[in-house]
Amino acid sequence: MNTPSEAELDRCEPELSVIVGERRQLTNLAYRLLGSLAEAEDAVQETYTRWYAMTRQQQEAVESPGAWLTTVASRVCLDMLGSARARRERYVGAWIPEPLPDRTEWFSGRAGGGRAEPADPADRVTLDESVNMAFLVVLESMTPAERVAFILHDVFRYPFAEIAEIVGRTAAACRQLASSARRRIRDAQASATPAPGQAGLVRSFKQAWEARDIKALVGLLDPEATMTADGGGYVGTVLRPVEGAERIAEYLIHIADKAPGLTLLERSVNGRPGLVAQLAGTTVTVAAFDLAEGRVSRIWAVRNPEKLRPWTEDAADDEGSGETP
Repeated sequence: MNTPSEAELDRCEPELSVIVGERRQLTNLAYRLLGSLAEAEDAVQETYTRWYAMTRQQQEAVESPGAWLTTVASRVCLDMLGSARARRERYVGAWIPEPLPDRTEWFSGRAGGGRAEPADPADRVTLDESVNMAFLVVLESMTPAERVAFILHDVFRYPFAEIAEIVGRTAAACRQLASSARRRIRDAQASATPAPGQAGLVRSFKQAWEARDIKALVGLLDPEATMTADGGGYVGTVLRPVEGAERIAEYLIHIADKAPGLTLLERSVNGRPGLVAQLAGTTVTVAAFDLAEGRVSRIWAVRNPEKLRPWTEDAADDEGSGETP
């Protein structure tokens, strides 16, 4: 589905401008619900397809087009979450939510001709605490109904009465769903490192990795830290989480020795300090961190090239072989 350009909107009726103007809000909602930018784009496209499939008279009968679009997008996402569980059970290795770069480094992986172009600003997801990787990973542990109720109420401030109509449950049941989801989030973030200390800790981690200083790496890692990698079956990587500070440090040193040309860059990943690994100028890994009590407690390394498209101008180059983090 092609969406009208801004120039075309200027020549169209005001109502069309309002409808298309909801796209960014819908993309923000769908990404938080699905954890995948590609799936979020599909959900938003399906939502607009349903809107434009209505007659003009049906559209004019909608009291609040924005609310209608949000309701439909939420229901589409709810259906997708149900089927996503089955797909992720067949996924090769661990499934990690799709990482997002800072707005200044965002590229569209869906541009034609094999070369990506800067993404439309309307497609960009607002990077706040509701999209950090640790938050999204906790959302993955929730039921579809829990996730929808929590995101709509706690993030987008929708009343439970409206959420009830979307998920097909009572307002009281939706309140319980959101409460349960809130407890999961609270428990997961109980010992998180304050934001001011995150960048320094990630920088120290990068420097220790570059120096192949295994002692320094172990000191920066929580003794019970875990590292999870997502290659999706497209590239080589560990299929199971690496557990324990020493094992993670040893694995990282092994990777550094095996890929001497690997370059590490400090980048914002889903709004928090992270690292990007490049080979010959091409992004091959995006690493997000969870930091607790001054140490790295969890690392999520995304290698699946399908999930790295917003990070590179040529996603096809990411499909190299070899085991990297």
